[in-house]
Amino acid sequence: MFDLIVKNATLPNGQTGVDIACAEGRIAAIEAGIGAEARQVIDARGNLVSPPFVDPHFHMDATLSLGTPRMNVSGTLLEGIALWGELKPLQSVDDIIARAMRYCDLAVAKGIGAIRSHVDTCDDELKGVQALLEVRERVKDYLDLQLVAFPQDGVLRDPKAMANTIRALDMGVDVVGGIPHFERTMADGAESVRLLCEIAAERGLMVDMHCDETDDPLSRHIETLAFETQRLGLQGRVAGSHLTSMHSMDNYYVSKLIPLMVEAGVHAIPNPLINIMLQGRHDTYPKRRGQTRVRELRDAGITVGFGSDCVMDPWYSLGRADMLDVAFMGLHVGQLASRSDMAWCFDAVTVNSARIMGLEGYGLTKGCAANFVLLQAADPIEAIRLRAHRIAVVRAGRVISRSDPVTYDLDTNGPIWTLDEARLR
Repeated sequence: MFDLIVKNATLPNGQTGVDIACAEGRIAAIEAGIGAEARQVIDARGNLVSPPFVDPHFHMDATLSLGTPRMNVSGTLLEGIALWGELKPLQSVDDIIARAMRYCDLAVAKGIGAIRSHVDTCDDELKGVQALLEVRERVKDYLDLQLVAFPQDGVLRDPKAMANTIRALDMGVDVVGGIPHFERTMADGAESVRLLCEIAAERGLMVDMHCDETDDPLSRHIETLAFETQRLGLQGRVAGSHLTSMHSMDNYYVSKLIPLMVEAGVHAIPNPLINIMLQGRHDTYPKRRGQTRVRELRDAGITVGFGSDCVMDPWYSLGRADMLDVAFMGLHVGQLASRSDMAWCFDAVTVNSARIMGLEGYGLTKGCAANFVLLQAADPIEAIRLRAHRIAVVRAGRVISRSDPVTYDLDTNGPIWTLDEARLR
């Protein structure tokens, strides 16, 4: 007797007619025609079952704070940073917890199973750290929340940031973060990368730097991050987030830089929604697109995962906790238009981001954690095109979110459902 069987599923690799049996929180079998009984059975009706969506870059301490204490009138990155500085002293630990818990509920309903959230450590009270450590504990049964100690104002630029960052790590924050391009000088930025990577190496932690989130082609801290990764033996444990300056760099320099990243095993986390919104603000026309060189990074063998970054906060007034929105934007901005490119964009919000976060037991194979999402789509490309409805979200073999299928108001060849779940064509 299994706990749950999902019958007649399609997998992201194209396999059809697959049954997924779950027992004791794990995938006990995944094959066609499982004949055993289960306490609960779901008929996928040929729709797509995916491993959970993964968001490798988010700011949960700021999420859903839109309009407090005021709006970002210009919509720019720098005004967003200034506005965050105004909000921090006003919010309480309980405020942050309440917003974060609400966001986690939204995220889980959208099929997100893991989030890496940066948490600001340039706050002597470390209110965000206190709050998100509490949230991490509260949501652990239905969401993997990984926290990054993030000195938002610069670990050298802010005189207390280094001590506060170390305090946050001592409190249990998982990952070492930084923002080298926001230090006062390029030299200070490089020094911040060195110091923070050394802390990570000493503690056996991963690193995730906001790196070169700027249009300045001379902001090249990713080069330093790759060097320090290799020097300290951190290969496979380091990610560069944003990397937007790479869209403005000289092509010859990039032809040197990307192989250095490959050699060091550094991962890349673009944030398509936010990068396309905030970058290129000093341009008239032609206007730069903002997203880093996703195709070139991917083709070189670098693991690239798309992050959402922000939802309704000082930097971005939109968003709805949907990683398919993120994949949709990344596809368009990166001109990833071939069938294989589009399918890869689905990987960028699932398996690639899981690899970057180092998630254990992730995937759709026997023995993996029984965590997955039933999507109202025939395949990953259609899921992105439609931003597919989530019919069911399963965690540890238990349905934790479920909703009736919908009727897509489109004339397509894909799966069309009525609310009584009768399949139409």
